[in-house]
Amino acid sequence: MDLRVVILDDDERITMELQEYLQRQGFWVKTANAMEQGLALIRKEKPDILFLDVMLGDANGLELLEKLKSEIAELEVIMITGHGDMDTVIEAMRLGAIDFLKKPFRQLDAKIAISRTSKFIRMQQKLQEYEERNSLISMELENSVEREFIGESRQMREVLENALNVAGYDVNVLITGESGTGKEIVSRVIHYSSNRKGSSFFPINCSAVPETLMESIFFGHKKGSFTGAAEDRKGVFELAKGGTLFLDEIADMPVEMQSKLLRVIEEKKFRRIGSEHDIDSDVRIVAATNHNLGKSIEEGSFRLDLYHRLNTIVIDIPPLRERREDIKPLLEHFINRFCGKNSRVVPEINQEALQLLRNYDFPGNVRELKNLTERALILSKGKILDAESFPVCGNGIKEKIGEKKTWNLENKEREMIMSALQKTEGNQTKAAEILGISRHTLIRRLEKWKKKL
Repeated sequence: MDLRVVILDDDERITMELQEYLQRQGFWVKTANAMEQGLALIRKEKPDILFLDVMLGDANGLELLEKLKSEIAELEVIMITGHGDMDTVIEAMRLGAIDFLKKPFRQLDAKIAISRTSKFIRMQQKLQEYEERNSLISMELENSVEREFIGESRQMREVLENALNVAGYDVNVLITGESGTGKEIVSRVIHYSSNRKGSSFFPINCSAVPETLMESIFFGHKKGSFTGAAEDRKGVFELAKGGTLFLDEIADMPVEMQSKLLRVIEEKKFRRIGSEHDIDSDVRIVAATNHNLGKSIEEGSFRLDLYHRLNTIVIDIPPLRERREDIKPLLEHFINRFCGKNSRVVPEINQEALQLLRNYDFPGNVRELKNLTERALILSKGKILDAESFPVCGNGIKEKIGEKKTWNLENKEREMIMSALQKTEGNQTKAAEILGISRHTLIRRLEKWKKKL
């Protein structure tokens, strides 16, 4: 995603150093050191993200923020403050800022802020795309979903059978399984095998949505309902009308939002923010999680009543290490697809490579196998993929070939989080960035282990 960034700060040293750093990271960056100069630059270049200092000499950055959000609603603003008092931060967020940095900050902090903001921008663009094209699926897409479901094992044949059976009934479904097992693919099989296949399939990753914006993303808002709401906007419940709403990482949804989701499921109605009129809800919900929701309920982070509303049918996808007979067909599928896209001759796979992969436990499941396969194909020079093509021994991926291991997902997850926190000296924002999750998700998982940690 090519992002255009403008930095507006009266400190020339800050703008120059930050510009040089972000340009090295591959961003398009322009700078300004005064309000009028910055305003002209923003209107001309139409950036995606603006770093804006609260104090611009005699000018007030908050006033400029309010002006910009009313004039260019899609501009995402990250405030820079030398004071860091909560009143200023709260006022900035109320006026439409999406994030803030307190001086002095490291250049890495700016990159992390851009990363968080870019996820939200991508989601907004996705919403807009669905709204514009009305999300009618093509036969090609439907067929591609069926081709993606690869599995010869008894367990995966059972998963497919359950998905096809439940598709004919308009009930909510909960899909469980470790990260990378293919929960979204199963949810697409359910959608495209159902009577709702002519309407949209709308996937939302609950851990990627900022908590303050979640209600607007889900239910939409009316123009003027809050600062920055320059026009009416539909939420995903409205955009997915008649179709399927896939809620990935449902365990990471804040409890307050869980109660609002429960109300929509029970009443089949919702309201846009700022509206007094109900809108009928006509979506099927397929939720997914890689967490033990029973434990989450015991710990108070997930509502029992919502769980009962979501789990009319539960489909559990086993990890790849428990269905090793699926490794070869998946490997062949990924090789054929990659070579087809890149006009490559399909290489042979020797028995040593197959045996190596069959002995590997794949903590990242099917997603890890796909990444390893693509890496092997990119780096391979011959017409044969051998054991050396797959770095599953050494390189920190596996210690001993053929050794049976018992994986405890919760313990591994905790080890990774503690390692990230150690590496960042306890900085939760940076640790979350390393782990590829939101800070909110990290905090919730830390709270879950509070007694143990």
